[in-house]
Amino acid sequence: MASKKELREKENQGRLSNAIITLDTIARNNNIQRNIRNMIREVMTAVKDEKNGSVSVRAANAISMLDNVTQNPQMQSHIRTMIWQVVSTLESIRE
Repeated sequence: MASKKELREKENQGRLSNAIITLDTIARNNNIQRNIRNMIREVMTAVKDEKNGSVSVRAANAISMLDNVTQNPQMQSHIRTMIWQVVSTLESIRE
């Protein structure tokens, strides 16, 4: 039987994967401004890079980066909502 820590790690990886999928969807949308797509790609790179720390540390860093992205006044509201959903998912990641 898996320990609590292993189960939590598996859940965190699943949440991180879901966040990355949503970010990738945003990054591939050509109707979104290029600078926003580039910032989203930077977030994805940082989240995927295991050298940046544990899953929870990478999630916290991504939340900070995404907060800066959502400050863009020219961003479409539905994209901002998608990013907030990603932030919510990342906030649920705990050690």
